[in-house]
Amino acid sequence: MTKVSQKRNGSKLIILAMVLLLPGFLYIMVNKMGSNEYVKLPVYGEKSLSGKTNRSMGRDIPDTLYHTLSPIQLTDSNNKQVTFLGNDTAVTVVHLFYSKDKSSSKPMMDNLAGIAKRFIANPVVELYSISVDPNDTPEDIKAFANYPRLDAKNWFVTTRPNVDIFEYAQKQMLIDAMKDSNDSNRFIIASKFLLIDSKHRIRGFYDINLQSEIKRLEDEIKLQLVEEIRNKPLKVEQK
Repeated sequence: MTKVSQKRNGSKLIILAMVLLLPGFLYIMVNKMGSNEYVKLPVYGEKSLSGKTNRSMGRDIPDTLYHTLSPIQLTDSNNKQVTFLGNDTAVTVVHLFYSKDKSSSKPMMDNLAGIAKRFIANPVVELYSISVDPNDTPEDIKAFANYPRLDAKNWFVTTRPNVDIFEYAQKQMLIDAMKDSNDSNRFIIASKFLLIDSKHRIRGFYDINLQSEIKRLEDEIKLQLVEEIRNKPLKVEQK
């Protein structure tokens, strides 16, 4: 590959990234009131110092340990095993649902269907809907979702986690999820989407009852993609 060809390919990649992520850049600019300063989403959960330092720009920066989610095994609507957070290059949106709750869980699925359609062509955005009902079968969750878009490769509607999903939700996802104290066969869950980065850190919580929060989620997925690209820049192979 010649140097001229390398430059052209590099330019094309940069232009493509800017076109695809332009709404994310506009979102940054609006939130900084016209400033072009690069901003990051917050990292949620407990933080601690590892005792180590990283050298950056001539300065020693203390190394911070962040709260992260562990990968878990799930069964999808096609009765196949999938690993939630098994891809360390993906930006992930996740929520819990209860298939017998039409008032809250159904709107969550409807909203995520829109997100799936918006990012269907982006291989680094993954979406997970996780049932909290241990009695749900793959057929049950497929019928509950009932979307032609379920063939989207980036959206996994799942059940049968290999962990206690309520403990996982409370301690790792940092959201409410529990059995109904008045009816042990029913469940209470938070009406929230979570945005998870490629390091398995929580970068956002979004209330599905507010349309403005769904729009914010779309914008912040784009913003997180910008951060992922900055942290892992594209490389043009040189020969």
